[in-house]
Amino acid sequence: MVTPATLLRWHRDMVRRKWTYPQRRPGRPPISNEIRALILRLAAENPTWGHRRVHGELVGLGYKLAPSTVWLILKKAGVDPAPRRSGPTWKQFLTAQAKTMLACDFFTVDTIFLKRIYVLFVIEVATRRVHLVGVTAHPTGTWMVQRARNLLLDADGWIGQMTFLLRDRDSKFVADFDTVFASIGIRVLQTPPRAPVANCYAERWVGTVRRECTDRMLIFNERHLRTVLTEYIQHYNRHRPHRSLHQRPPDPNPEVISFERARITRHTILDGLINEYSQVA
Repeated sequence: MVTPATLLRWHRDMVRRKWTYPQRRPGRPPISNEIRALILRLAAENPTWGHRRVHGELVGLGYKLAPSTVWLILKKAGVDPAPRRSGPTWKQFLTAQAKTMLACDFFTVDTIFLKRIYVLFVIEVATRRVHLVGVTAHPTGTWMVQRARNLLLDADGWIGQMTFLLRDRDSKFVADFDTVFASIGIRVLQTPPRAPVANCYAERWVGTVRRECTDRMLIFNERHLRTVLTEYIQHYNRHRPHRSLHQRPPDPNPEVISFERARITRHTILDGLINEYSQVA
C-alpha cells in the first residue's frame, strides 16, 4: 500500500516544513494610520514644506520610512508634495509680526434718533487687547490727529513695543495721523484696496462688538455710546475668553495651568512662522 518512494517523499516534506522559514509578503510594509495622519498634519500645518522636509521631521521623531512613501501618501490625499512657492498669506504675515503690530479701524453705530456715530479703535494683534481711541459724529482730520496724540499720551508703556500700525485706505486717515505714529518709530501699513481680510483682526472685533453689544441695545448719543463701549471693552480685555488665546482673556487673572496630553506636541518659534515637533516623554 505504501511504496518506498512514498516514504521518501514524506520524509522530504517533513524536512522542508522544518527548515523552511516563513516567507515575507512582497512589497513595502504597510503604513499605520497613525503615521499617515501625522504626515498629513505636518503638511497641513506647514504649507511651505515639501515631502522631503516632512520626511526629515519624521526621521527626527524616530519614524523610519522612505521619502517616496511620504510623497505617495500626500499625493493620494490630494496634497501637493512640492512646497508652495508663493509668499506667506496675510494671516501668516500678521501672526509672525503680531507682537509688534497694532491694527486700527472704524465702525459706525446709528442712534435711536438715526444719527450716525463713528468709533475709532486699535487692537493689539498679539494679545487681542482693544483700546477705544474716540467716538464722534464728525471724524474730521483735526479730530483724528488729536485722538492719535491722546492715544500716545494715555498709553502706559505698551505703545513703545509696537513697530507697525495696520489700517485701511479710508480717507479719514489723513497724512498727519500717520505722522503722529511715525514720530515714535511706528510704521503705518496700508491694506490693499477692498481687502478686509488684510485687516482681519480689526474686522473680527467689529463683528464681535456688534453681535455682543451694540446690536442688542439702543444708543441715545455719543456719551451713551462711549460709556457702553468703555464697559464692554473692559469686559472684553479682562474676562471674555478668546479661542486664539486658549480660551483665556487678554488680561487673565488668575493664571490657569494647562496640561498637555498629546503624544506629538508642537512648539512654535518666530511667533508661529516655523513649527518644531517633539514627542511627550
